[in-house]
Amino acid sequence: MTTRTALGRLAETAVADYLVAAGYDVLARNLRLGALELDVVARRGPLVVVVEVRTRRKGSMQRPFESVTYTKRLRLKRAVRRLWREQLAKMRDVQRVRIDAAAVSFEGGETKVEYVEGAVE
Repeated sequence: MTTRTALGRLAETAVADYLVAAGYDVLARNLRLGALELDVVARRGPLVVVVEVRTRRKGSMQRPFESVTYTKRLRLKRAVRRLWREQLAKMRDVQRVRIDAAAVSFEGGETKVEYVEGAVE
């Protein structure tokens, strides 16, 4: 596993833990939908959240949320539509899907999660 992949996995774990602490059930991590991938999918009651997880190494010039480009947002929306068609529509009690974003940093042995609800409309 590359350092970049390992860092991404650590960030996804931090976000999954954050969601569990907020009362969500994590349904999937690294969910593949054909060529598309969703980092974390979680649920709390009738709400399903799809979370795009971003992290950057120390000293990076770009902030994590800045890396969620227009093209990335389009791919996320396409993946969520596919998730709805293939899996969520069968769950009668799911009423809404929201796309959130989380930025994870690891500094001084501390993990920090910045979380934005409804980051992608």
